[in-house]
Amino acid sequence: MINYQSIKPLLFKLQPENAHHIAEMVLRIPNICQIPFNPFLKSHFIADDILTQELFGRVFYNPVGLGAGFDKNATMIRGTQILGFGYTEIGTVTPKPQAGNPKPRMFRHIEEETIQNAMGFNNDGAFKVIKRLKERFPFTTPIGVNIGKNKLTPENEAINDYTHLIKAFDGLGDYFVINISSPNTPGLRDLQNEEFISKLFTEAKALTDMPILLKIAPDMTPEDAIALTTMAVEKGADGIIATNTTIDYSLVKNPKDIGGLSGAVLKEKSFKLFEAIAKELYGKTTLISVGGIDSAEEAYRRIKAGASLVQILSGIVFHGPDMIMNINKGLIKLLQTDGYTNITQAIGADRK
Repeated sequence: MINYQSIKPLLFKLQPENAHHIAEMVLRIPNICQIPFNPFLKSHFIADDILTQELFGRVFYNPVGLGAGFDKNATMIRGTQILGFGYTEIGTVTPKPQAGNPKPRMFRHIEEETIQNAMGFNNDGAFKVIKRLKERFPFTTPIGVNIGKNKLTPENEAINDYTHLIKAFDGLGDYFVINISSPNTPGLRDLQNEEFISKLFTEAKALTDMPILLKIAPDMTPEDAIALTTMAVEKGADGIIATNTTIDYSLVKNPKDIGGLSGAVLKEKSFKLFEAIAKELYGKTTLISVGGIDSAEEAYRRIKAGASLVQILSGIVFHGPDMIMNINKGLIKLLQTDGYTNITQAIGADRK
């Protein structure tokens, strides 16, 4: 594999979104050429018994997943497997195609190892994404489908977008994620209320047998987050993903006034909210932690706090794809040092 640190200066001379397009072009090659999931191609893929667990009826060979927002349109599924991800979350997908917010809409904060994005659910729409998933099905590693409402859908009709997507994607992934926590669609975070979540999960659980998870924002108070996620689990949510990007612009020196921050500056904010939720919900549902995870030590901290899985995204931009392999190899060492024979023994160790 090309040494990422040698090409990073060149990539960083490009606009962030253009650099992402280059990455997508490269990672689409295995899909376009129909390259199979081949161990000889996957030198970065770590599938060790100590990391393997079963969730949602699927085997996760390692706990490090690609968070939603990178492979928005299910064009890179085989490519992300080759990079070493144990699972991939595609999307956010909306019912209708949409271009997203005006450009520029993605920015690097290099010193803080942080990305600020205001993409706005730009995606090809459900019809095209479903077509691609059918072409790739069945999947070698688990696939999550992250779904959201179209920008022009009124708030009082938002539930129709989510239920439409659940029916349309039913059976084409391993779990759904309800995204009501992006800061880039006007009014979306207003749906983070108990009335909407109660109604949505009641309707959604009647439409599919696929697990449905709720993804929340890091800018909620712990009390509100606990109340919302607890109620969601009571209404049938199969898991909680914490957290999405933050609009706490004080975390970087020169912020833009749009979008959400992800990356290193989100680490502590995300962890604190995740831990508050885990204290309440560990053992009652599946928890996934995302936000600022860039090392095996940080991933292990989330796992011991109660996370069955972790997700990374922005860290790849600054550390390169080797980070995925390094986190998994580091997790193996940390688990062995603590005397564990399987990751499930470490999940929630700080809660026990």
